[in-house]
Amino acid sequence: MIVDSHAHIFEKWSGACGLPSRELHLKYLQKNLTRPAARVFRLRDGASSSAQHLFREGTTTWEGLRTDIDFRVGPYGRIEFRAGGEDYYVQYMPAAMYEIESTPEGMITHMNAAGIDHIVLQAGFTYGYMNDYNALAQRQFPHRFTGLFHVDEARADTDYWMTEANRAIHKLDLKGLYYSVEQFSRYGFDVWMDDERFDGFWSLVEETGRPVFIEFSAIPDYDRPSYVKVMARFGNLVGRYPGIRWVCVMTPPVQFFSSNGQWDIPEPVDAIYRRDNVWLEVCYPISWGGRYDYPYPELQVLVQDLHRLYGAGTLVWGSDMPNVERFCTYKQSLDYVRRYCDSMSESEMDRVLGANLLEILPVPPREA
Repeated sequence: MIVDSHAHIFEKWSGACGLPSRELHLKYLQKNLTRPAARVFRLRDGASSSAQHLFREGTTTWEGLRTDIDFRVGPYGRIEFRAGGEDYYVQYMPAAMYEIESTPEGMITHMNAAGIDHIVLQAGFTYGYMNDYNALAQRQFPHRFTGLFHVDEARADTDYWMTEANRAIHKLDLKGLYYSVEQFSRYGFDVWMDDERFDGFWSLVEETGRPVFIEFSAIPDYDRPSYVKVMARFGNLVGRYPGIRWVCVMTPPVQFFSSNGQWDIPEPVDAIYRRDNVWLEVCYPISWGGRYDYPYPELQVLVQDLHRLYGAGTLVWGSDMPNVERFCTYKQSLDYVRRYCDSMSESEMDRVLGANLLEILPVPPREA
């Protein structure tokens, strides 16, 4: 059974997508694109450009987002903006996606074509307020989808978000938490994820047995030292909440921890990765498919080095579908591991492509 740890459904991005306003949704999108793996083009002639137009130099919080660029959702998978009298776009979704939308039925069609049995629906406010939509898809298609919930990470301790977390767990029956470190930038990094004020929230997650799919960001300075400090804070949480199962989304980061086809992971981070309740998500074409060509031999060697360092029991495969199709097909995002990472035995490959996730999440067997 092949289980994808990382995929998304979402409503049309031209609207608010469940958030209080369309403008708030655009803010989340703009912040996410300040350092995109997707490329930026000038609209009139397709010339390459830069995401620097989206924010003021020297700023890394929402306060630094430019408000004078007519930031908007365009057609054909594009996010568009205007700067210096020119229109630009980020090719954030596949060019064939005329309207930026990913329905449950459409995702199932992609799954069938690629031979994927089940996917974990991750969340994040870039996609909108996802709890109800993920829960609806999970309820309609329980053999194909397992939904995660999310909260406003930097305000998870407030009554509003504690109530929402309880609703997501006990009423919507969402099976895990998606948690993004990047969202602390909205509030100027006025608090950190391991602060004691969040103890009640993390205790709820631990007591209800929900795994956490945590996506890291090198806040606040977006460099290697910042990433290592974020991981130290994560290590604090892992130590304080040993009952939580943690899946590290798109981890380790190639740009910070790799050299000459091997990993060079700092010892404190390596110690975290070796914890029994921590898994690493193998999900690299979404970030590096714009630099390397399929079948990604540069990424294959890193996946196989992860296998050497941590074993197949620590790794889970993910695609970041449908985003990944701006670089390769859904099937190719699987096959660069399944067909080419030959350091793993058949049983080890089975673990990476689904069996490990089946031990983390309560996935029902697929119906005939």
